[in-house]
Amino acid sequence: MAVIGKIRQRSGLLIVVIGLALAAFILGDFAKGNKRQTINIGVINGENINIQDFNRKFEENAEATRQQRQTERLPQDELFRIRETTWNQMVQDLVMQEEYDQLGLIVTTEELFDQIQGSNPHPAVVSNFQNQETGAFDRSLVMNYLQNLDNMQQAAKDQWLVFERYIKEDRLRTKYQNLITKSYHMPKALAELTYHDKNDKAQLSLTGVRYATIADSLVKLTDDDFKVFYNENKKSFEREATRDIDYIVFDIVASPEDNRQAQATVQSLANEFRTTTNVAGFVNANSETRYDSTWLTRDAVPASIESVVFDQEPGFVYGPYFEEGSFKLSRVVEVGMRSDSLKASHILIAYAGAMRSEQKRTKEQAKSMADSLLAEVNKRPAKMLELASALSDDASAKTNNGDLGWFKDGQMVPSFNQFALDNKVGTVGLVETDFGYHIIEVTGKKDPVKNIRLATITYEVAPSTKTYQDIFAKASKFATENKTAEQFNKAVEQEGLNKRVAPALREMSNRIAGIENPRQVVRWAFEENTAVGDVSTIFDLDNMFVVALLTKQTDKGIPELADIKETIQPQVLNKKKGEYVIEKMKAAGEDLNKIAADLRSQVETTDLAFDSRMLLNFGQESKVIGKIFTLQTGGFATIAGSTAAFAVKVNNFSISALPSQLDQVINEGRTSFESSVRNNAPFNALEKVVKIEDNRKLFY
Repeated sequence: MAVIGKIRQRSGLLIVVIGLALAAFILGDFAKGNKRQTINIGVINGENINIQDFNRKFEENAEATRQQRQTERLPQDELFRIRETTWNQMVQDLVMQEEYDQLGLIVTTEELFDQIQGSNPHPAVVSNFQNQETGAFDRSLVMNYLQNLDNMQQAAKDQWLVFERYIKEDRLRTKYQNLITKSYHMPKALAELTYHDKNDKAQLSLTGVRYATIADSLVKLTDDDFKVFYNENKKSFEREATRDIDYIVFDIVASPEDNRQAQATVQSLANEFRTTTNVAGFVNANSETRYDSTWLTRDAVPASIESVVFDQEPGFVYGPYFEEGSFKLSRVVEVGMRSDSLKASHILIAYAGAMRSEQKRTKEQAKSMADSLLAEVNKRPAKMLELASALSDDASAKTNNGDLGWFKDGQMVPSFNQFALDNKVGTVGLVETDFGYHIIEVTGKKDPVKNIRLATITYEVAPSTKTYQDIFAKASKFATENKTAEQFNKAVEQEGLNKRVAPALREMSNRIAGIENPRQVVRWAFEENTAVGDVSTIFDLDNMFVVALLTKQTDKGIPELADIKETIQPQVLNKKKGEYVIEKMKAAGEDLNKIAADLRSQVETTDLAFDSRMLLNFGQESKVIGKIFTLQTGGFATIAGSTAAFAVKVNNFSISALPSQLDQVINEGRTSFESSVRNNAPFNALEKVVKIEDNRKLFY
């Protein structure tokens, strides 16, 4: 009621805002040539990903996540993550399906049947149909489940189809991976070479000088130095398109007057709350949260009010008090000695018309089925969980086998709760609720302790229409009067606003500090008609208004040298220092001790294999190691590495004798290859040569 009242208070403003939004939407589409007529969220190698197909797949994934987490709502950032996962999944499916088709790979109906009901079922089937007592796979559970599938809710049927499709797709993927991994072959010559790379050793003396020890002032960088480095490494600079923005957040928060009004509203309810005989109805009519009939121990009462309310008599009212952004009133409704925690398992048999039921069976059919199941459980109590998993209309039974675990007294619907409270552990019975018929087994109860029932009226302190309008006016004035970067920054300084920076935003970024759902801002930054220096209109986001300034635009591809000159300067500087150190080393001849003395380093010795990754404590120096193995015994070289420059002398090469069998080398190679295949290496390779048109930014 309180929420509805707040909506009504803002109805006039909402009509204006909605009207302006519709006009902007229509005019915006007209100005853009109605680009939203595009119905494909992407095109993969000429194959369309239709937005309707994408949304259908997204809903499947979102629903699976909701069921897994046992929640009805997912936060916006989680929904965005699921959209991204769905996109990646659909891209991979299309790319790999083309590969499967070219190879003629399929999964037949008979093969799928064998994966579910055969002698060696799919691992997902094994893990989902286990005997609760032994933990072993039980094929009879699969058969019972499939036999009763037609009687289950539509959601359960849909879930099974998704499960079946997963098994089919996984089997197809396994076939493909097996086809590749079984084709692995390492020729004898390559095995011998690999063995030598691992076991042959170069015995070295060397001295190294880290670039970090060379003062920057000893080298001078020229434009040519940057050009040479840029041209040599141009490909490595390739990058995705990015945008940098500055932005101002105008938080929509309650004013002091809003707090006073909220407190007064709650205070006005206190007398009636104290005397009403319909406590639940009064709370539900006046509170942001519904009446909770749960019995509470002292430890379960909120710490902020426990010392005030727990030892009071029924009818005592405390408040208004402020907690978690709301003013509250709490009344002690009832006091009693009760088992504060109960435990039970159940089988729900729903019928047409029952709450949240999609069943077609009649109430009479449901009662008959429930009586039959009750008789079966009474005869064989150990069958309770098995029957719940196979037959219960409670969707959670598929994961918990009907075991509800521990729950607070009053947490369940009244008749269910009362049965668990009134009966001993081990009692099995039949109870009807709004959801249908429940076969209940009481599996646990704690000893009675003092409990109280609390009724709490919660009134959230929300910004009033006036507060909302005042903050909107402030944001609107800022956006209207500051259309350029210079004006934007000057206004920020003059008004003492907190300007925030979001660098290197990618086209599908979903994170901007301080903004929970920033996709509108990111999409604006990447629009074709948004230029550097542009200031946005107002973004009306969750509990805030945002105005943004585009400060930098980086296009996809290889940037110009001028755009990354500052970024690559440390690498160019190291390259120049390498040349400087090598020149000093060469001036000292091939005497390592003299070189070390001149450059204040030291001579070290080590044994080094060709496939080594690290060079002493200098880190990864692959180029240096490769150069060393081009030398002969007694050979000397000066080599500039990535973090240090080296003077090296090869004292000797130790060549390992080949073993009679190279099975270990071959098996290690095979294991590494199979691991890369399992980690999606084939798809990663195919994705690089596939033409992908990504239109996601037009839709979310």
